[in-house]
Amino acid sequence: MQGMRRLALTGTPASGKSTVSELLRGSDLEVLTVESIASENGAIGDIDPSDGARPIDIEELVEALRDCWGDPPEKMTIVDGHLSHLLPVGGVVVLRCDPDILRARLDSRGYSGSKVDSNVEWEFIGGAWNEYEPGIPWTEFDTSDIDPESIVERIRSWISDGFKHDGPDTAIDWIEGGRGNVREDA
Repeated sequence: MQGMRRLALTGTPASGKSTVSELLRGSDLEVLTVESIASENGAIGDIDPSDGARPIDIEELVEALRDCWGDPPEKMTIVDGHLSHLLPVGGVVVLRCDPDILRARLDSRGYSGSKVDSNVEWEFIGGAWNEYEPGIPWTEFDTSDIDPESIVERIRSWISDGFKHDGPDTAIDWIEGGRGNVREDA
């Protein structure tokens, strides 16, 4: 694979990040989680009893990584986590999911109503897209009805093709008409 880099694998909870990252793990790719990186660098708090999450101090983590991530890794590394696109990475893969399907997935996980609503809203407005950093290769994949193996093939193809887009762009816009619509940007 070209350009040994770190790639963020981001998206809302239940969009498929963990499943896809496990399928990507192998001899040619290393997979790390934002949580493990934050733990190693002392940038994670205790469990918040209100939502069961461990808050990550993203600014502290980015600062801690500036020195140790100065050189590229020995092999391509995927950083799995919904905050991964905020780290010093060389490219970003965003997994997206139709908000109605996402709601059903989150409900089936037993998330609270407010947590389901906030994550569905985040997906609907394209939360990660709003944090896009110009100049970094960025692509999005709709995981609503596609099996994880197909998403992995598309990600591997994007990597091996030098991070080029297949079509006009891959940014999904649920507001402008739902599935399949893309927004040109890069």
